[in-house]
Amino acid sequence: MLEADSKSMRSMNGSRRNSGSSLVSSSSASSNLSHLEEDTWILWGRIVNEWDEWRKKKEKLLKELIRKGIPHHFRAIVWQLLCSATDMPVKNQYSELLKMSSPCEKLIRRDIARTYPEHEFFKGQDSLGQEVLFNVMKAYSLVDREVGYCQGSAFIVGLLLMQMPEEEAFCVFVRLMQEYRLRELFKPSMAELGLCIYQFEYMLQEQLPELNIHFRSQSFLTSMYSSSWFLTLFLTTFPLPVATRVFDIFMYEGLEIVFRVGMALLQFNQAELMQLDMEGMSQYFQKVIPHQFDSCPDKLILKAYQVKYNPKKMKRLEKEYAAIKNKEMEEQIEIKRLRTENRLLKQRIETLEKGQVTRAQEAEENYIIKRELAVVKQQCSSATENLQKAQSTIRQLQDQQGNPRFTEEFVNHLETELEQSRLREMETLGALKEMQDKVLDMEKKNSSLPDENNVARLQEELKALKVREVAALTSLKELQLQVKDLNDSWQAHLSRTGGRWKESPRKNTMNDLQDELMTIRLREAQAQADLRELRQRLVELETQDQIHSNLLNRTEQECLGLQEKLQYLTAQNKGLQTQLSETKRKHAESECKSKEEVMAVRLREADSMAAVAEMRQRIAELEIQREEGMIQGQLNNSDSSQYIRELKDQIDELKAEIRLMKGQKPFEDSMGFDGIHIVSHLAVDEDSLHSSDEELLTNPMVVGALQDVLYPLSPCNARFLRGMESSGKESDGSTDSEPEDPTSTTEADGEMEPQIIFGETLSK
Repeated sequence: MLEADSKSMRSMNGSRRNSGSSLVSSSSASSNLSHLEEDTWILWGRIVNEWDEWRKKKEKLLKELIRKGIPHHFRAIVWQLLCSATDMPVKNQYSELLKMSSPCEKLIRRDIARTYPEHEFFKGQDSLGQEVLFNVMKAYSLVDREVGYCQGSAFIVGLLLMQMPEEEAFCVFVRLMQEYRLRELFKPSMAELGLCIYQFEYMLQEQLPELNIHFRSQSFLTSMYSSSWFLTLFLTTFPLPVATRVFDIFMYEGLEIVFRVGMALLQFNQAELMQLDMEGMSQYFQKVIPHQFDSCPDKLILKAYQVKYNPKKMKRLEKEYAAIKNKEMEEQIEIKRLRTENRLLKQRIETLEKGQVTRAQEAEENYIIKRELAVVKQQCSSATENLQKAQSTIRQLQDQQGNPRFTEEFVNHLETELEQSRLREMETLGALKEMQDKVLDMEKKNSSLPDENNVARLQEELKALKVREVAALTSLKELQLQVKDLNDSWQAHLSRTGGRWKESPRKNTMNDLQDELMTIRLREAQAQADLRELRQRLVELETQDQIHSNLLNRTEQECLGLQEKLQYLTAQNKGLQTQLSETKRKHAESECKSKEEVMAVRLREADSMAAVAEMRQRIAELEIQREEGMIQGQLNNSDSSQYIRELKDQIDELKAEIRLMKGQKPFEDSMGFDGIHIVSHLAVDEDSLHSSDEELLTNPMVVGALQDVLYPLSPCNARFLRGMESSGKESDGSTDSEPEDPTSTTEADGEMEPQIIFGETLSK
């Protein structure tokens, strides 16, 4: 498919474009290889076979050949050799990676159809090219999970798949990502792309300042046209023949060729770009620039290497960009900190505003109460003025009164009303003072934030105050009407009494009746005033009763709350006491159990020790019985006298051997046998008493003879040998003791034990 593709590097229909030399035209129509092409193939075959030597010793020549172009059929192996991807361990993992699932599979599937859509190898859904491209991208997303999949990388993998199998393409792509700065370009942050654009902007500003100014005036950013250059290495910009030539150089020299080709394109098109606006420049970059070097890619490479490129400046720009980014990071951190502080301050302001609203409401309520108090004071002052006017009117009436009887009664009545009015005034003043005291108390309480109970109490008191105020106003209006009526009646009475002496007796009687009626009315008015006063007093008492009831209810609620809390604490205390007693009981039980277990263990130990002792005693008794049985059987099976004689002979032989070994004289006294009692007295000189029994017992002949003679005998005779051994160990350099009694008898269970005495007792 690659050979038949008219857009690929080489076509089998005779239009193969040779990229081996910049001197040969790429539009040759000959189907046979020219001599120059044959030489190029031979040269590249030798380079591949002697790669290490060429890489080390002929690096400059190799660079020139790569810049002129790698032949199509050598690209796969040369690219692998250039990036050292021939023997990578990750190649063996490729088949295992394809069996795994990647989180980037959906993104890869979505972008595969947009990768080389016109190329025969990748055209059509589920084609071979799309499948192998998906495999390579999926495998890399599993190898490098930090990068995963990034748009643009599929074009590089697609170009690799056009030249080599998918396993080799995967290894080459992994090496490109690791060693050619592509991994930093495709990271989610794309920090390396920002650095490349920053370096390219510096080169543009330095080498093409007018074009740079034009770009800025049109707001045509460098990233708008150069991002795809760095991300796809011109694979989405140029046709495949030109892009492959650039990729050849990239495989050897890295991203430097991208900077050079980009600057060469801008220099070549500077005049046209200076005349275009932003939209025109975008269209020019998309439609005109990609096809300018289709027929002569060598021209583009030549112009690229005419561009000034200073690696030292690039390193310096890299450091500057890192410093700028660090500064931006610090600024971002500072901005984030300031935003956090701003948010906290806003929250605090909102809290304070809520508090200010509460205080404003309280201030408004206080203002309303003060205003109502001022209104009450004004009403009280007006009532006082009216009362003073009424008193002055009464005094004037008293001065104008001519009838002494009527004047005296009327004056008494008016004095009574005056006293009542003064009493009401005093009550009003008292109520006013009481209200002032309450207002002061309320102002003191409102200095701090009032709670709901205080607000409710103030509202109740305010309601009661309003009720009393309304009642006082009503009483004041009624009193004003009464005073007015009395004034009118008094004026009418004066007008009538002025000509009374001229009137007839009937008329006088009528006047008297009217006077009495006036007196009755005055009394009625007085009674009504008293009634209203009593009603007002009743209202005050009801208000106070309601306030006291509310206080009592709140007190009862608090008492109930305290009682419930006391009951809860009492129940909790009882529960804790119960738990404590239960814990104590469990502790005592555990102690008793532990003591009982200790006693049981000790008893078991004592029982076991007693059982062991009893067993040992039983074993000893059984051994004694067994030995006694053996002795009894031997005595029953042999003649006692003959056995004693044999024993006597053996003892004589042993003594003789002992005397010979010590060099002593023969015993003067012979051993006598009385039954089975054996008594031996050794007659030795004083010089021979210093010999030790240890020397006797250390002689192997003596010990062997004693064992042969005494072993088949009874345990008592065996005890004789053990006595000799123990006495030999204890008598270190000791002499024989004086002779004891000629005979000694020991009886045990009806049997006689022989004892042989050699100067000291050898048996215990």
